[in-house]
Amino acid sequence: MTSLSAKDKDRVRAFWAKVSGKEDEIGSNAFSRMLVVYPQTKTYFSHWKDLSPASAQVQKHGKTVIAAVADAVTKIDDLTAGLLSLSELHAYKLRVDPGNFKILAHNLLVVLAIKFPKDFTPEVHVAMDKFLAAVARALSEKYR
Repeated sequence: MTSLSAKDKDRVRAFWAKVSGKEDEIGSNAFSRMLVVYPQTKTYFSHWKDLSPASAQVQKHGKTVIAAVADAVTKIDDLTAGLLSLSELHAYKLRVDPGNFKILAHNLLVVLAIKFPKDFTPEVHVAMDKFLAAVARALSEKYR
């Protein structure tokens, strides 16, 4: 488990500033990609009529997810406390397998690399990967 250095945090914040304004598209793409590439994640959304990438519910939930990631960027110095209510929601009410947080993080990295090929340098990739891993750990906190 690698922690985020001050330089990593600066890279995450700087890169996220470039993402700003494109969050909805990125969130929807990452979430819908996860459902297609990892169909086992559809289990949690079986009550939705349409799980296709163009579905209004899929698009909306992708926007909700990316808003939470954007919020996590602002809470980067204490993700465990900052994401406590989301951790409780996913652990106690939604009962989401915490392994899915890593799957979503992976899909988000893929979409970010596609959408920002010049800005997604190896250094940014490492920082974002560490950040999203820290987010996944924070969201898994109430499972322990």
